[in-house]
Amino acid sequence: MAMLPVVELRGAIPFGVAAGLHPLTAMGAAILGNLFPVPLILLLLRRVFRWLRRVPRLGAWIDRLERRAHLKGRKVRKYRLLGLVLLVAVPLPGTGAWTGALVADVLDIRMRTALPAIVLGVVIAGVAVTAMTCGVAGLLI
Repeated sequence: MAMLPVVELRGAIPFGVAAGLHPLTAMGAAILGNLFPVPLILLLLRRVFRWLRRVPRLGAWIDRLERRAHLKGRKVRKYRLLGLVLLVAVPLPGTGAWTGALVADVLDIRMRTALPAIVLGVVIAGVAVTAMTCGVAGLLI
């Protein structure tokens, strides 16, 4: 579940805990699942976008995605790697590992630089979402 864009670990951790997993197990699995597609995105995104642009309707969709990544990338450009970590770490819609990888690719941030920042952001988000999940669950029980 954490590998999916939009859902990522923000949905996977509460789902795992609700399904009966220990919170640390849910967090660890979600972090690993969320990180799995990141190297593939960083390595293959431009090729996939080039291929998808050949389809007329998908070309416009790809252009919108890239524009959105450039808008998100303003903060990353301003704060450099800290900006990328924060973009990935903040557990809000439109942020996360997928968006961070897209922004890193659009801004031509090298994989050896982007990957550690994205990993750190995912770990921070995992801890935050797990803490929020356990806090909410503790209030309800």
